[in-house]
Amino acid sequence: MLRRFTKVLFLTLLLGYVGVGLLLYLFQDKLLYHPTPKIKIDYPQMVLQREDADVVIHVLNEGHQNAILYFGGNAESMAQSADYIAQQFPGFTCYLMDYRGYGESTGTASEKVLYADALALYDVVAKKHTRISIGGRSLGTGIATYVASHRKVSKLALITPYDSIVSVAQGRYPRYPADWLLKDKYDSLSRVKEIKAQTFIVIAENDKVIPRVHTQKLIEAFNEEQLEVTIIQNRGHMDISDDKRYYKIMQDFIGEG
Repeated sequence: MLRRFTKVLFLTLLLGYVGVGLLLYLFQDKLLYHPTPKIKIDYPQMVLQREDADVVIHVLNEGHQNAILYFGGNAESMAQSADYIAQQFPGFTCYLMDYRGYGESTGTASEKVLYADALALYDVVAKKHTRISIGGRSLGTGIATYVASHRKVSKLALITPYDSIVSVAQGRYPRYPADWLLKDKYDSLSRVKEIKAQTFIVIAENDKVIPRVHTQKLIEAFNEEQLEVTIIQNRGHMDISDDKRYYKIMQDFIGEG
């Protein structure tokens, strides 16, 4: 009787474990990407016509010599961020990319296509501007580090970054082999040695989404002379940009590009 009970219990636990793992695998895109709605704003748009999607870029403060490319978080609306960014960086032409499936962009987001879209955007922008700086927030820091490791970048600003999505997921679901389950890995840590740009990392003191250990691993991979780090006190992952200090330190770092 005890043996049968033990066997049933084991099978129940095994099925539960496999079932949760299967759900994590099947719904990983919904956990990682949170598409934003279409919102009309009064800024010009540029459309990257890709093979299987039209990727919309919001262009702020046209006509400047230096540019900023900004890659947002997994639920950040570029339309809603546009006014703040335009006001805080009036001396730069800023390009905000709606990821595939976000805002007015068509298609479906994935690590591979977002990297390709970001490089395509850089290559278009590079023909128009002398220097290009890049900003990335949360999910977007993985895209920002990818571009910075493959193209010439003046300044690189990473807001609430991580070492890799695999590492973050493994910490959140320690009983599951995240490296096997995840299709999109966003491994910024592996690209640090290829990044030549002066880099700025901004940490939210009370960040519960990206635990500090994952940001610290990324910090330790950079050369000290290449990197600046700032912690914004009393702010979390979602409200860091509501702090007046946030844009001031970003302005000071970006400088003239």
